[in-house]
Amino acid sequence: MLSGLVIVDKPQGWTSHDVVGRMRRLAGTRKVGHAGTLDPMATGVLVIGINKATRLLTYIVGTSKTYTATIRLGESTVTDDAEGEVTSTHSAAGVLEESVRAGVAALTGEIQQVPSSVSAIKVNGERAYARVRSGEEVTLAARPVTIHRFDIHELRRSQGGEALDLDVTVECSSGTYIRALARDLGEALGVGGHLTALRRTQVGPYTLDQARTLEQLAGGLDVLEISQAARALMPNRDLTAEETTELSFGRRIPAGSAAGTPDAATTEKPAAAFGPDGTLVALLADAGNYAKPVLVFAPDNEKHLPGKPPAAEKPAG
Repeated sequence: MLSGLVIVDKPQGWTSHDVVGRMRRLAGTRKVGHAGTLDPMATGVLVIGINKATRLLTYIVGTSKTYTATIRLGESTVTDDAEGEVTSTHSAAGVLEESVRAGVAALTGEIQQVPSSVSAIKVNGERAYARVRSGEEVTLAARPVTIHRFDIHELRRSQGGEALDLDVTVECSSGTYIRALARDLGEALGVGGHLTALRRTQVGPYTLDQARTLEQLAGGLDVLEISQAARALMPNRDLTAEETTELSFGRRIPAGSAAGTPDAATTEKPAAAFGPDGTLVALLADAGNYAKPVLVFAPDNEKHLPGKPPAAEKPAG
């Protein structure tokens, strides 16, 4: 059975759900999910899990993300991006580069961010964007996010000098809304702002270099095998034959050291445990002097252990 990750370069205008639907047809299975929503306007890395690899998605969701984006200062929109109606305009002709850089610096590090009201966050059981579209005014609570990097590459005057466009790179924690950064930067500078372009270039250890377009995938799936995917994502532990047998039946084994932490965000994740042949056997969590299996992937005893939810899909970006 085909199991692994497919790193898709999502096209503009497609929802993440649209991509999942296409991948179900290409892979010939219903068991397909994704690790973090991209808005229809956005392009770039969308991590897709197929069959057993969907179990890894919940651990990928929480990893850091990297984006390239263009922010327009001088215009605000209802959605905080180019897909929404313009709600106000102010001349950005007098906005100086040093002011922009100071505003960006203030939005770097650990911050409290209010997500865009037109988001997939649920309010009393209903998506915020659905409430906004029905005419309701929605204000979401601020939440902590971390902006690891917010770099400006170029500043350009546009619309006859009345607007200022910024090409930027943002590396951030899961749950960050890049269009909210554009909105907040514009508000801090007193001219408003919104996002005009967004491309996700990395999700955890998975990069745009690994991504394939849907057209390329239609000619043949490029699947990152589940053992390779887990090895890149988590700390690793190599097992003895005896430990492999014990774990395949869901039994705990003595604690051991795990090597390799590719992403700082993986430090709280379980370790990926591999049998002598390099096959992914289980995900392990330390419990005192023992390591207990969180998920078991052994082919003859495949199961999801009690107390652990299946992979969740969570908005990001």
